Amino acid sequence: MNQFLGLGITHYPLLAVTDEHMADLLRWTLTDPDIPEADKDPANWPELMRCEWADDGGTVAAAGHRKELLEGLANCRHALDAFNPDVVLVWGDDQYENFREEVVPPFCVLAYGETEVDPFTLMYNRGAPNAWGLPEDTTFTLHGDADGARRLANDLLEDGFDVAYSYQKREAGHFPHAIANTQLFLDYDNAGREFPYKILPITVNCYGQHAIARRGGLARFADISDERLDPVGPSPKRCFQLGAAVARAFASTGQKVALVASSSWSHAFLNDKDWHLRPDTEADLRLYRAFEAGDWDTWTSTTGTQVVDAGQHEMLNWFCLAGAMQELGMPLTWSNFVTTDVFNSNKCFAIFG
Repeated sequence: MNQFLGLGITHYPLLAVTDEHMADLLRWTLTDPDIPEADKDPANWPELMRCEWADDGGTVAAAGHRKELLEGLANCRHALDAFNPDVVLVWGDDQYENFREEVVPPFCVLAYGETEVDPFTLMYNRGAPNAWGLPEDTTFTLHGDADGARRLANDLLEDGFDVAYSYQKREAGHFPHAIANTQLFLDYDNAGREFPYKILPITVNCYGQHAIARRGGLARFADISDERLDPVGPSPKRCFQLGAAVARAFASTGQKVALVASSSWSHAFLNDKDWHLRPDTEADLRLYRAFEAGDWDTWTSTTGTQVVDAGQHEMLNWFCLAGAMQELGMPLTWSNFVTTDVFNSNKCFAIFG
């Protein structure tokens, strides 16, 4: 009987809204006056981008994109249920939600116990109704593992890995959507309200030099022309090492543990060189081909500068998963890479076991 399961999913926020709003990030980007008009003209876009955008702003293409994402999530949920874990450990980024100017830890184990999560507030603040037609104040309970999180933090520290830990969410702060959307999307039919497994989150400072400078999110080019960058985030190699350390920490517990990377791959709004219009698919495919082949040398030789240049900030969560899978010698049994130009980010799904 396997003690571990590895999963990779997306937490793409706009999967939680209706089809006509799924391309809202691109729609907002196109209003940036500092992007050259020629680059904003669909006539000059790549073929995939023109086809997705079409004459309806991406609404029809959104239905197909949603279908492919839900199929990937369903495959991962089926594997999770078949495995029936004691705990689901999730690596996810904190996007200027829980951690702000007061402190930005490279890695933080969240020992919060049960937390009531409001998954729709940010979507409604942007004027987008949720895909379930539920009231905007709908919540679900995220069942944490406070005791397990404490033990894990202790084990990592004793193993020489200097992680932070937190017992309480910042007052009035949003719970990190990378973690919340993991439950929301793996329990998509029930909008996250019937997810039966405990979640043990580890936040990763994926946004690094843009964590405070861009408040973990969207920015106009006028705002970033002279931005004061923050210190860099943890390197891809260090994230890989964290994954390995987490695997070692659980190996002696006898617990059945699902290890989950929660993020899309490159993000258009972080890809400065392409005017925030589309993700860096070429860079993503380079890592995906190595991912399929188990070529972890390519992954560990990737630099933080390369990650930031490609807008792959959130992929640091996947570097953690990759490190755990390499440490455990677990093979990739299924994956799918979903390419898009209009819907902000390429997405990947993966099952190791």
